[in-house]
Amino acid sequence: MIMSKRDNILVFSEYKVPRAVGILAIPSMLGMLINIIYNLADTFFVGQTGDSNQVAAVSVAMPVFLFFLALGNLFGVGGCAFISRSLGEGQRERIKSISSFCIYTGLAISVIVAAGFIIFRRPLLYLVGASDNTIDFACDYLFWISLGAPFVTLSIIACNLVRGEGAAKESMIGMVLGQIVNIVLDPVFILGAGDKLFGLSLPLGFGLGVAGAAMATVIGNIVSVLYFIVYFIKGSSILSITPKRFSAKNGIAKGVINVGIPASLNNILMSLSNIVINMFLTTYGDYAVAAMGVAMKANLLVVMLQIGLAQGIQPLIGYCYGARNYPRMKKTITFGTLCNVVIGATVTLFYILFRHNIIAMFIDDEAVIEYGVKMITALMVPGTLIGIVFVINNAFQAMGKGFQSLILAAGRQGLVFLPMLFIMDRLFELEGIIWAQPIADFCCIVLSVVMFYSTMKKLPKPNK
Repeated sequence: MIMSKRDNILVFSEYKVPRAVGILAIPSMLGMLINIIYNLADTFFVGQTGDSNQVAAVSVAMPVFLFFLALGNLFGVGGCAFISRSLGEGQRERIKSISSFCIYTGLAISVIVAAGFIIFRRPLLYLVGASDNTIDFACDYLFWISLGAPFVTLSIIACNLVRGEGAAKESMIGMVLGQIVNIVLDPVFILGAGDKLFGLSLPLGFGLGVAGAAMATVIGNIVSVLYFIVYFIKGSSILSITPKRFSAKNGIAKGVINVGIPASLNNILMSLSNIVINMFLTTYGDYAVAAMGVAMKANLLVVMLQIGLAQGIQPLIGYCYGARNYPRMKKTITFGTLCNVVIGATVTLFYILFRHNIIAMFIDDEAVIEYGVKMITALMVPGTLIGIVFVINNAFQAMGKGFQSLILAAGRQGLVFLPMLFIMDRLFELEGIIWAQPIADFCCIVLSVVMFYSTMKKLPKPNK
């Protein structure tokens, strides 16, 4: 059942904070859980081909693919925050222009970027680490991903814009629908008929390998886009995808990009930090590299759940900020932070108790498991409190505080983490590399709290 425009406003303005947080955050968190499976699906099913070069090709092409995700977040997260603030201010006509601007500008730029990636994909992939053994596979993957890039970008933008008007459930359905289609199509497109999967022979399969993985991803995103088009056409949304509503004037472009850049930068820095940490770990052997990859995948659960909650309540924070209802905004941030601390503590305790079993689920190699146990233990140490950073960063985005959001986004994956990585490697070698991210996380937790209280002191007086 799709919520009406009036129902969405009630969630923002009338529902008690815990109920409003639940309505907005739970769909976002469920979407993140599916997202974890979705992120692992391509690698898992390509791995079933038994060809390590195809597995490596997906990994090599992934940083380039993340650029489209960053582009989607630029206009999606930026538009989401601006829409919720405008909703609180009662600026309905501006909301229609914001959504139209995000949709059509994101579409145009994604088409241009995709064309460049298709034309220059071979030298580009060599630049990011493809070898002669993987280059053809990586080119096939990037070709199909680039061909469908407008749909990849549009699905992310639409998902965030719909979340911005308070339709959290509809936003989740659109995202999850595409991801499920992707996961279902992966084995059919990647593997061939008769290939074994979980011990059973597949009755149907095209055997396209990495190209099939890319096709499944594109089709999944096309399904998401079609869902959102139907959602807009039904008229239950205050957003607009009508070209005549397009406008970049009156601060619309600036308002979107001001918040969108920190959000998109986070994707890019995450990819960069993974590349850098792998460069450091290679000096300690393949076991260390493999173990960190497994530990970081396992660590996704606590991080994605906490990010999901923080993103879910972002529109509520933005609405309250736009309406100058600062007491309700502060209650939302406080309650959201408390929920994230509880989630973080629960998952951290579970991981610490069963860390050996968790690592062993991903790989059956005692040397890798031994390293992995150390690494997952270190990564989970700040797990209880790291959700504070995600809530505060999303609060900054909701309030349109682009600079503060940029500092936090750049800090955890770049400005704090990278110097810490160099220092810890020099002082403690492998043990230092393992603990660089946890120490950077604690530094960012302190930084986020200081910045948040400083920002709260500067808030204008609320409307009477």
